[in-house]
Amino acid sequence: MSYKVAIIGASGYTGAELIRLIATHPEIEIAALGANSKAGQTIAQVFPHLRHLNLPPLVTMDQIDFDQIDLCFCALPHKTSQEVISQLPKTLKIVDLSADFRLRDPEAYEQWYGNPHAAVEMQKEAVYGLTEFYRDDIKNARLVAGTGCNAATGQYVLRPLIAAGVIDLDNIILDLKCAVSGAGRSLKENLLHAELSEGYHAYSAGGTHRHLGEFDQEFSAIAGRPVKIQFTPHLVPANRGILATSYVHGDAAKIHETLAAAYKDEPFIEVLPFKELPSTRHIRGSNFCHIGVVADRIEGRAIVVAALDNLTKGSSGQALQNANLMLGIEETTGLMLAPCFP
Repeated sequence: MSYKVAIIGASGYTGAELIRLIATHPEIEIAALGANSKAGQTIAQVFPHLRHLNLPPLVTMDQIDFDQIDLCFCALPHKTSQEVISQLPKTLKIVDLSADFRLRDPEAYEQWYGNPHAAVEMQKEAVYGLTEFYRDDIKNARLVAGTGCNAATGQYVLRPLIAAGVIDLDNIILDLKCAVSGAGRSLKENLLHAELSEGYHAYSAGGTHRHLGEFDQEFSAIAGRPVKIQFTPHLVPANRGILATSYVHGDAAKIHETLAAAYKDEPFIEVLPFKELPSTRHIRGSNFCHIGVVADRIEGRAIVVAALDNLTKGSSGQALQNANLMLGIEETTGLMLAPCFP
């Protein structure tokens, strides 16, 4: 059986990544591509690297017949997404890649994103899309909210450790390096080559990054009490990849054992041998996440490092993984691509 999907926001990086992944999927067909700003153009004109695919032209959203669609991927910017999704048929399955439905508390959403939520009732039914931890809920969901790419990486490191009680919850530091594609495809002065290349910098330091809302929500729910981590992201002059380094208080061997046990049956999460550390070059273009653990020279402290591709496992790959579950397809279908190396 073949399922028909639409991608709204198909002219952005995550839209292109969805097309790349779904193109060889044996059970999903791309039936519609929405991109208001590029409507009337072909994929070959917008993304020449996809010109070999036989795809429908880009159209405006009102030109899509959603009665013929089984599932819709929404790859639109924050705030825009909630306004668009609220207009879609109530029976349509939706995977949203924006931040609009990630936070369960409308007040928390307004705090982190600066405006009231415009679809509060839909927000109540949304399931958080971190597949490995919400798999059963995702299978039965109508609306799945994809995680932030930074938030996903940090959670893969810390969720099992918080749940097992093997680290000090009041001494967690997350230092994260993210490639430039995480900022989207829109033209921004600080993302020009001359502004970004040959250096990298911290941003949203001191607790202002929006993904902290996800960390607060998820970690506090696991621990049963407030958990606030120190988190500083850095923008690096690379196209793809996230490397998250977490500094925690706990026994390194026990931490490694806990992570290995938590992910032993997960097809996309690989815990490396103790003392081996991951690299973004080893997960590029794939839906895999690699995690490594080393002991710090200070007794009772450990360093945990995770690497994933922000466009794949951090966004579009995660979205397809969730869509597979929602449609009753084997979860790994279309996602076992080997990383690109070198």
